[in-house]
Amino acid sequence: MRFGTCSWADEGLVKVWYPREVRSAEARLRYYAERFDTVEVDSPFYRLPSPETAARWAERTPAGFVFHAKASKSMTGHEESESREQAYAEFRESLAPLEEAGKLRGVLLQYHPRFVKSAEAKKELDGIADLLAPLVPLVEFRHKSWMTEEERADTLSFLERNALAYVSVDSPPTRASNVLPRIAAATHDVAYIRFHGRNWKTWNKRTRTTGERFDWLYSREDLEEWTQPIVRLAEEAHEVYAMFNNNRYDYAPRSAQVLRGLLEEAGAETSGAVEPTPTEATLF
Repeated sequence: MRFGTCSWADEGLVKVWYPREVRSAEARLRYYAERFDTVEVDSPFYRLPSPETAARWAERTPAGFVFHAKASKSMTGHEESESREQAYAEFRESLAPLEEAGKLRGVLLQYHPRFVKSAEAKKELDGIADLLAPLVPLVEFRHKSWMTEEERADTLSFLERNALAYVSVDSPPTRASNVLPRIAAATHDVAYIRFHGRNWKTWNKRTRTTGERFDWLYSREDLEEWTQPIVRLAEEAHEVYAMFNNNRYDYAPRSAQVLRGLLEEAGAETSGAVEPTPTEATLF
């Protein structure tokens, strides 16, 4: 069980979480990697990084550190592309140094809310595992049609047959069509959970920053609901990642620490979301 945040450079983290002396991009990633051993890089969704940038990410993190990257807009239907194959190839080329360093594990495919369950939509998912292998396709739906009581079993079995990892989500309790039920499910050796916060007032609101939209500090009571489902996921999958996207202020790392504490109390083996051991001062 690993814990991380969705980005290490959001405005809230820069202003609130990092100490004042941690100012450069390099210093921030090194500081983050001292406390967490996995992170989700969401910036490729908006603009692919240069291979040189990806190489610096690999260099600035220790051995065993795990990156997951959010797919570009053209990979998930948010904007048009000449071909699906080209979009995937450009994405992998930009992040090749991370993959070559053995630090890129999963690719988050967060589909547009208009991606409603249908035979055509399922066809769109065919072959994705081959395009990304050996990376793990992490599929996050944003339309509830995929996980209604009637469709849930079919959706999960389809993902499993196609080597696609279902992304479990924690979202606000609303009836909006782009909110899925809180269901912990593993359809791959990798299980992945994204915590978006529960602020229903801002869920579908246009805000200046994503932090203003995902404005929610998880309480112990909120996260207790996930303790046993995550323990079960750890029994079904080889790797479990809990990634926090409630990126207002320092809410994400704080929430991750709360969940880690709950899972440790439940006897789960955990990694990350801890402060490093202080270096003792010596005379020499």
